[in-house]
Amino acid sequence: MSDPIYLDYQATTPLAPEAYAAMEPWLKDKFWNPHSAHVGGRQAAAAVEVAREQVAVLLPAGGRVIFTSGATEAINLAIKGCGLPVSALATEHAAVLDCVEVLGGTVFPVDSDGLILEPVHSSEGQGLQCAMLINNEIGTIQPITDIAQAAHATGGLILCDAVQAYGRMPIPDGPDMIAISAHKIHGPKGIGALWVRDGIKLAPLIHGGGQEQGLRSGTLSPALCAGFGAAAQLAAERMEADAAHVERLWNRANDLFADWTINGSTTRRYKGNLNIRRDGLDVARLMSECRDVMFSAGSACASGSGRPSHVLRAIGLSDAQAKSSIRLGWGRYTMIDEIERAAALINAAAERQLA
Repeated sequence: MSDPIYLDYQATTPLAPEAYAAMEPWLKDKFWNPHSAHVGGRQAAAAVEVAREQVAVLLPAGGRVIFTSGATEAINLAIKGCGLPVSALATEHAAVLDCVEVLGGTVFPVDSDGLILEPVHSSEGQGLQCAMLINNEIGTIQPITDIAQAAHATGGLILCDAVQAYGRMPIPDGPDMIAISAHKIHGPKGIGALWVRDGIKLAPLIHGGGQEQGLRSGTLSPALCAGFGAAAQLAAERMEADAAHVERLWNRANDLFADWTINGSTTRRYKGNLNIRRDGLDVARLMSECRDVMFSAGSACASGSGRPSHVLRAIGLSDAQAKSSIRLGWGRYTMIDEIERAAALINAAAERQLA
């Protein structure tokens, strides 16, 4: 029996060996608290700052990196900490949309490709606009620089959820805050970061010892920081090679799933994401019959809700169409033959259902 095929890179990515190697000393012998004043604490603090610099290399100049427990915390800190009226696109991650709902903000529609509609940011004035660079469900790439220019023209700010884009493509100019996560770039789970442009002030969500520039109290994990930094450094070194590999996989997958309909843009899209549907398909049954392939019926963060994907509904799909859709994701460690074997299993199961 062959090993399961992993095609759920939007949910999480395999830990890079380089990231594991960077973490190991801080999980074993170098257990020190980076906020302690003794020699061990200073060594741990130095490792954290090295990691901070490695993470910052892939982000714009003129800002600071604040380590968090993940992108969800980073998003909450940005939205709630800035104290501004907030708006977001209808295809944003639940971490954004739930904050917008709690704060009584505005949700803007998107077109059938998942792209922002014109006019951009027309009614919020001096508020915070949230826009995801690469959508986690359908892979659509938003024109972040244009959105930022429109927000800035009215005196507003923009928060960019770059979780799916960081380390995979250059981050465009324009955002005032950027949320990222380590485990989407072959780093460890449990750590992310918020990049904040110089001059922007935030109120903390978590109070206590005042660690992380007074914005995120609590003891940092040098191991997680080191793993994040190593993964970021590797992503910077391999970005072009990874992108070329992902495109080769995309081209092969498009041939193999030619009978399916692609959800989202086919041109303004990250090519490590293929969200497709066949109307009338029972996806729960499909996943049960394809246990040797790990793929998704939507966002892992909402997989247990039983509700149709809010992203697919926002681009105009019916509930039935949304529930007939699957998401395949691949990346650095995916092989062509894995795409081919997965396609054979998925297509055969779909044909049996629809016959």
